[in-house]
Amino acid sequence: MKQHSLWRDSWGRLYQDKWAILALAIVVVYSLTALLSFMGIIASDWAREVGGSNLPPSADHWFGTDIFGRDVLQKVIRGTRVAMSVGLATSLIAIPVGVVLGALAGYFGGWIDDLITWLYTTFSSIPNIMLLISITMILGKGLFAVYVALGATSWVTLCRLIRGEVMKHKEREYVQAASAIGGGHMRKLFRHILPNVTHIIIINTSLQFQVAIKSEVILSYLGLGVQGEPSWGTMIDDAKLELSRGVWWQLAGATLAMFIIVLAFNILGDALRDSLDPKLKGKT
Repeated sequence: MKQHSLWRDSWGRLYQDKWAILALAIVVVYSLTALLSFMGIIASDWAREVGGSNLPPSADHWFGTDIFGRDVLQKVIRGTRVAMSVGLATSLIAIPVGVVLGALAGYFGGWIDDLITWLYTTFSSIPNIMLLISITMILGKGLFAVYVALGATSWVTLCRLIRGEVMKHKEREYVQAASAIGGGHMRKLFRHILPNVTHIIIINTSLQFQVAIKSEVILSYLGLGVQGEPSWGTMIDDAKLELSRGVWWQLAGATLAMFIIVLAFNILGDALRDSLDPKLKGKT
């Protein structure tokens, strides 16, 4: 019988999950939309007046217009760029921090483990939204502050998971064999142990994106996030005054776009967990 590697078997199981493939397709579409918007190919003229004030959805403007006569669909697309960039930037900050600190704590133990455990315990004891607001108030409003605030507060869960996995793997035979042939600490940790916990990083990344997107929406809604360009949070904030006049389409456009991508990331995260986590292998 032909032997398949763990990775090939895991991705094969993921491919058989139709909901996971649909969720992955949605993530790809959103990512391409964000990239095209960043390059100025689409939604570059979102601030241009295209019609009357607060026109309802129609064939010409699928999500209607806002109070300034701007196309709401263009604003939703522009908000997609903001949301996906926040997810990416947060992951690029939080994942290296969480992986390195968790790996060092789990491998070396002792005072290093005590220090890192105290650090992430302190972070996790503070309500996340209060910590986010405090950091953005210190750094000032804007997208950069959102990147830093979310990146600085999103590494805790991954750090805890990596620490636990490394503590288990460092006692296994393949690590002891690496020690027997003279492998150093860094070689054993980064060459042998971390590749065996990569599935944890992949799963956490998919979940991190949707948490970052929701957090950015909250910060922008509170006026601490994106400035000078549309985001789903600022659109929802603007819409709270429009609802009393029966103008619902800006709220609908922003919440629908957010709902779809958050749901897609949740489904994809669950599917990745089921297919990549070796402890779940063979379970149905």
